[in-house]
Amino acid sequence: MKEKVVSGIRPTGNLHLGNYYGAVRSFVQMQDEYDCMFFIADWHSLTTRPKPEDIRRSASTILAEYLACGIDPVKAPIYVQSDVKETLELYLYLNMNTYIGELGRVTTFKEKARQQPDNVNAGLFTYPTLMAADILQHRAKKVPVGKDQEQNMEMARKCARRFNHIYGVELFPEPENFYFNAKALKIPGLDGSGKMGKSEGNCIYLRDDDKTISKKVMRAVTDNGPQVPNSPRPEVIENLFTFLRICSSPETYQYFDEKWNDCSIRYGDLKKQIAQDLCEVIRPIRERIAEFESDRERLDRIAREGAERARLSAAATLKEVRSIIGFSAKD
Repeated sequence: MKEKVVSGIRPTGNLHLGNYYGAVRSFVQMQDEYDCMFFIADWHSLTTRPKPEDIRRSASTILAEYLACGIDPVKAPIYVQSDVKETLELYLYLNMNTYIGELGRVTTFKEKARQQPDNVNAGLFTYPTLMAADILQHRAKKVPVGKDQEQNMEMARKCARRFNHIYGVELFPEPENFYFNAKALKIPGLDGSGKMGKSEGNCIYLRDDDKTISKKVMRAVTDNGPQVPNSPRPEVIENLFTFLRICSSPETYQYFDEKWNDCSIRYGDLKKQIAQDLCEVIRPIRERIAEFESDRERLDRIAREGAERARLSAAATLKEVRSIIGFSAKD
């Protein structure tokens, strides 16, 4: 039997190459190796008071993008968090066993409280127990996480241990952190920085058309070129060679590597090649995004079917939880 994996997706659309070669492609690989469930975490987004229209648009946007990137809803249900009401009931039970002191020590809460001092809400404070409910309702064994979620994952394990201890059961497994580092690629920014990110404004988006991609690549930061044969490449140039690795053929990479080593490289030619090859990678994804977004009925059906499968999983857990606590186990 495949191990159960659950992962939340932040409801912020417009995926870029860094997302694609990081988490998204890892998700696509995981769906064949594990029993996966993916959800769009729209309840979590309420801690920042998004506009109603943004919540609706973000959910459909991110759903279309992940499907276009290769998530197969038959292999791995993908659903919207707010469509699985069982999550809230488990969230309540977990909050009853979680202490104010330990929630207050969570680093992400402290950071968010500093970032939004006028909106330090209870949902922000209990974010870790909602995350725990997302995971434990499916009794997941593994959860893909980044460094910023490690403390929240420890809280999820603590919630599982505490429930099991209080009621003398072994209902919840303690979910393990699952890291992408071995498979995921770190995609640099076009501004010469080490990481592509929305806040840095250095992204190539999966929705960008060929003309936009070419313009962005041609503006990428370079230097004066190599002065000594076979010299190490500085970061800004190594960043461009990273793009060659992900989008070009080995022969193309070798060609420009040799041009660098004999000091005859022309950055204009290098950028044109990168732009051309990136367009070939992104174009089919962009077309699939547009295809999914043009069929809202299909998107709604995929989300609905994903939620139905998620609710079956969560309802089975909640039935046991109610019985263990002492409530009626009826639906």
